[in-house]
Amino acid sequence: MKVLIAGSSGLVGSALLQKYLKNNFEVIAINRSTLDLLNREATFDAIKKIKPKLVIDSAALVGGIQYNSKHPTEFLSNNLQIQCNLMDASLDARIENLIFLGSSCIYPRDCAQPIKEEYLMTGPLEPTNSGYAVAKIAGIEAVNSVRKQYGFNWISVMPTNVYGPNDNFNLENAHVLPALIRKFIEAKESNQSVIKIWGDGSAKREFIHSSDLADAISFLQENYNNDSHINIGVGYDVNISDLANMISEATGYRGDISWDLTKPNGTPRKLLDSSRISQLGWKPKIDLENGIQETIKWFLEARATNTVRL
Repeated sequence: MKVLIAGSSGLVGSALLQKYLKNNFEVIAINRSTLDLLNREATFDAIKKIKPKLVIDSAALVGGIQYNSKHPTEFLSNNLQIQCNLMDASLDARIENLIFLGSSCIYPRDCAQPIKEEYLMTGPLEPTNSGYAVAKIAGIEAVNSVRKQYGFNWISVMPTNVYGPNDNFNLENAHVLPALIRKFIEAKESNQSVIKIWGDGSAKREFIHSSDLADAISFLQENYNNDSHINIGVGYDVNISDLANMISEATGYRGDISWDLTKPNGTPRKLLDSSRISQLGWKPKIDLENGIQETIKWFLEARATNTVRL
């Protein structure tokens, strides 16, 4: 079976690439260096030429609170164009199997917890990443429209916050976990006495390792064909202050933590209800503590060889 993975050099895409190669699929990996998904004509030509049996869309412009807040236009426009071009090209080539990756930020800011799939569009979004969220919501609707009109097995999956090897550690646009890993490591190395972190540490987040997410997506490919998008999470969350303490301990940093109360926390809490995928028989394997230690090890090795995004 020929599988096309869009965004193959990113955090999720690289984990998917390893997973599908390990399972002996014929994998076509595309990323910004091989195909610009913002180029509609080039995307149509590539999909028509490759003609995969399955398309996995893990390509997106992503970033943390700071980068989202500064670039809402790009987060909305680029992500709409990327997913629209890839989906339209797949439809034009009559690709009957497609998996679209969304995000837990599609849900309302003050959503009841844990967040069920049916809570989508029941309240206002978190303002700091609403552009990205709207683009992903549009992707869900596009998938469902194709299902209704053509009967294709296109599905949408909504993972919680993802981390792991090949993450982005650039402090301008990284998500919270990789940003904290880099901050604590560099603070330790420079004997920095205090680390300043955005917000007050009270926000709660759920984290899934990228290899667990790749495993879940592979599982859903074989076991899920439904109009509803489906959540993928681990079933527990931590507040950012506890996360910071975990990373501080794992990196060996012994200084103090200062919270910048002038900066936003983002959504107060995001814990997904992942009971649907759990009932289908899938469970995560990597706990947060071990996953953080593995990611720190990967970061240090990748930094030494200049193969990490800084």
